Amino acid sequence: MGKKIFAPVNLLLLILKALEDCFEMLALVLHLQTNKVETSLNKYISDTGFCSRREADNYIEQGRVTINGNIASKGNRVGENDVVHIDDEILKKRKSSAIYILLNKPKGITCTTDQKDKTNIIDFINFKKRIFPVGRLDKRSEGLIFLTDDGDIVNKILRAGNHHEKEYVVTVDKTISTDFIQKMRSGVHILNTMTQSCFVKQEGTHRFRIILTQGLNRQIRRMCEALGYNVESLQRTRIMSITLNGLASGKWRYFTPAELTTIHSMVADSSKTEDGQDGMDE
Repeated sequence: MGKKIFAPVNLLLLILKALEDCFEMLALVLHLQTNKVETSLNKYISDTGFCSRREADNYIEQGRVTINGNIASKGNRVGENDVVHIDDEILKKRKSSAIYILLNKPKGITCTTDQKDKTNIIDFINFKKRIFPVGRLDKRSEGLIFLTDDGDIVNKILRAGNHHEKEYVVTVDKTISTDFIQKMRSGVHILNTMTQSCFVKQEGTHRFRIILTQGLNRQIRRMCEALGYNVESLQRTRIMSITLNGLASGKWRYFTPAELTTIHSMVADSSKTEDGQDGMDE
């Protein structure tokens, strides 16, 4: 008699367990349907056109980013129905077509989207929509810089391994020697590494032209300082095939269709940017 009762009880427990597994699977499916596409937080911020991924990481580290009211951390992921804020501003996906601008940055302007910095590039350009700079030029430097709200192209351009050329004209504080030019060409030890060989041409007693594919932080200034020279002026005149020709200091213009086609073609095979890599510093 006991065995006849025991079998149905076991069967009932198995059915209950199966139902529990079904409910768990249903909950997972509902979660996946609610958040169909999850993306990394810094990419989500970049895709809205608020700032670059690198600056997004800075905002996250400063505790200024929240997801659904909770302080975010680097590595968090965002679903379609999540609500992200930076400070008191809610971030929304970009709906219009992407914006591509080139600016001849004057000295004294800082390449940051942080409007707490009174010299920030966003307030300087005063564009009607949210855009952010592609890479950086030192506050003391001037010249060509791109601004956009297209996070994908930013990450492709910034990838140092893609060998995108940046050209600069530099003036230093004393007479340039042959030894200086040779060492700048072959590589200088800075930031615990040797810089890559590059094109360097003397254009005057105190002036030279240099073309980099690398973009270490303040690279040209550090290279000069390591060789006993100080930079007095530094101007970026070209990025890839785009030049400053005809653009006055402090002025900006949109990319031409031909320039945009060329840029997209040049970065078409670019890999995704890895953390810490940036080919657009000076």
